[in-house]
Order: sequence, then structure tokens, then C-alpha cells
Amino acid sequence: MNQNSALLKDKGEALIEKVMPGIEPSMPGMELHTIKGSDQKIISGFHKSRMKFWMRLQILWIIIKIYKYPVRSIQILKELIHLRRSILGEHSINKFSVVDGKMYCDLYTPAIGTKPFRKFVETEANRIKATGYKTNRFINVFLSVTKSCPLACEHCFEWESLNHPETLTNSDLSIIMSKILAMGTSQVQITGGEPLTKIERVMELLKMVPDDTETWLLTSGFNLSAINARRLKDAGLKGVVVSLDHFNPQQHNHFRGSTHAFDWVKTAVSNANDNQLVTVLSLCATNSFISESNLLAYAELAKEMGVSFIQVLEPKATGHYKGRDVELTNEKRQLLEVFYQKMNYDRKYRHYPIVCYLEQVNRRNGCMSSGDRNLYLDTDGDIHACPFCRSKLGSILSPESSEIIESLKVEGCQKFGHFKA
Repeated sequence: MNQNSALLKDKGEALIEKVMPGIEPSMPGMELHTIKGSDQKIISGFHKSRMKFWMRLQILWIIIKIYKYPVRSIQILKELIHLRRSILGEHSINKFSVVDGKMYCDLYTPAIGTKPFRKFVETEANRIKATGYKTNRFINVFLSVTKSCPLACEHCFEWESLNHPETLTNSDLSIIMSKILAMGTSQVQITGGEPLTKIERVMELLKMVPDDTETWLLTSGFNLSAINARRLKDAGLKGVVVSLDHFNPQQHNHFRGSTHAFDWVKTAVSNANDNQLVTVLSLCATNSFISESNLLAYAELAKEMGVSFIQVLEPKATGHYKGRDVELTNEKRQLLEVFYQKMNYDRKYRHYPIVCYLEQVNRRNGCMSSGDRNLYLDTDGDIHACPFCRSKLGSILSPESSEIIESLKVEGCQKFGHFKA
């Protein structure tokens, strides 16, 4: 260890002692990616507190390595805590999911202690005070890889593009993935259409992604067999977001336009769990669905299926819903917010999946999409603010793509405005 490294280590240990007295920075378990066990499970209570503590140590070490000086590092840490509270409100993280020996606190934060997590923290710190590090441009990029889909979903935002001739070739998608990775993102979420109608295309893209970026798959559950789940896991996929819009099989099948839809979901989640992929159920919560009893029944099924997260989405008047009055009433939004609070912070539900509900964050703090932290690329390779704000601004394949993204960021979300931390 050279003199500068030794000095940095001493400063780091002194800083941790100041912030968290009596704790050894090299304490066992600090490398969270080595957590024992492969079961997908929700952690709360005492074990949650221990894991939260380790997470904070991880963040602190990352900051110290970037900024080196203790006073500056403490200030950056405080700013990051403020950012987190602006998203969660006054609540602290109350539950974690452990999958394949890795720990997750929410759907859009990479597994804690991993290379993607380090880049994620470096990027958010860099937004507070610029560093000399090369950081990511985005938290999350949605990449649509096909127009093909076997369903006819009631709410589909890609409805006007579905099952038309493909615009993007495999070569185009490889170029797009290369551009995304060059800009830098914590996560790439592969979507469609139904991406698993083109599993070989998905496999080729997964092979391009380095280990400092997570890849996720958004699917109806179609074609997620045991063999395909294993192939995807071996190729580096971290998790699957499976759409389930009702706990009742007939109701879900009706919503999705297929008598097979519910069975696909259950099979997909089971196969993903068996292959240690993080599993998420994504609910488009309509006015007709939302009630306290329906939401609790959905959560019971999610718990029974063993998923880590429930993602709640509000319907938007776009795609198949274009021109329809589908916006949630204030009463229904309040029921969703109560459900979010209950599932995440009520001790009675401590063993239930973690609920993610981004629209409430958008209403309170503005939108993180629109080229700020998130980006959506459609089945033609065109740039959009997000999957639900349909306004083609130009192709990601064009030489002007960087300028298009920056102009999108300046304009911000038309509905929620710029994100304010």
C-alpha cells in the first residue's frame, strides 16, 4: 500500500468511526454480493436493519474513494440521503429482497455491493458534485426489440406498432445497444412487443452487456420456459418483470386478449424463480380494478408466487387506450397510495413483496424520465420521454441522437415537469 492509499484508508476509517461509531469498515458481510443462500425472499426486521447498515457502509466507501476528503464525503452522503428521502418521503427503506445471494431495495436500484450499484452511486454523486470519474448517463433505458406479440392487451402502449414488419434489424439493435452502453446506464430493460418471441435476438443483446450494467426483461410470460429461463440467466439476465393485471385468471386473460395469458404468467414466474432471476409482477391498475380487497388479493397471490416486487402502473390514454378516459380518479389514487404504504411499512405485511409506485413520486417531485435519468426507445428505434409519452423525437441511430436526448431533458415531462430533488 503506497502512502496516498494508506492516507485514504485512514481517512475512510476515521470517517466511518465518526458517522457510525464502533463499526469496523471491513466487518464480515460488508461485501453484500456474497450473502449466503439462493432463495428469493423478503428480509425485514432485525436482518433488514443489518442489511441497511451494510448498504450505507457500501455507499460511504464509494463516496470516500471518489471525493477522498472526509468533510466533502459527509456532505455528499447527506445530499444522497436527501435525494432518497425526496423519493420515499419520510419513510426509510423497510424491506429488502435477497435473490441469488444479492440484495435489492427497489426495482430501479441495482443489487447492492455489485459493480452496477457502484456505478449507480458514482453517477448520483456526480450529479451533486462533478468528479473526474466516467459515470453513467442514465439509471434506466427501455429498449424495444420487436413488434411481434401474441396478445391484444387492453392498455398496450405499442398498439399501433404491433405485428407490423420489423423496422430494426439485429445489426441495428446491436448498434443501439452499443450506443446505450457507451452513454452508460445502470439498467437496460428489454421490452417489445413481446421480447421472447425473438429470444435469439434477446440472447445476442445480452451477450454485449458488461458486468457493470444490469439487464432486465419485460414480458407477458410467453415462452419463458425452464430452458429459456436458464439460457437467459446464463447470458447475464438479472430479472424479469411479468405483467399480471388481475389475480383472477379469467379477468387477466380478458384484459390480455388470450386464454393462455394467466398460465403463461404463473409458469414464467416459477421458471424464473427456479433459475434465481429476480421476479416482479407488474400491474396496470385501472379504475375498475382498484379496491382495497382487490389490491390485497393481488398482493396475496404475489406473495404466494414468491416474487420480490409488485410494480404498480397507472393507465395512460395512449396506444390501445388512446382517446379513452382512463386516468385514475383521486379516490383510486389514494387507495393505491394506502396500498403502497401498507405493503412497504406496515409490520403485518413485512413478508409481502416490495411495492413500487412511481407515479406518486412523479406527482410529488417531477419526472425522472424525459432524458434525465430514464429513456425509452421504441420498436422503430425512436426516442421518447418514456413508454407512455408518445412523441417520436428522432432515431437513436441518427448522428444527432445525443442532441435529441439533451433537448428532451431540457423540455422535461409535459405532465409532471422536471424532477426536483
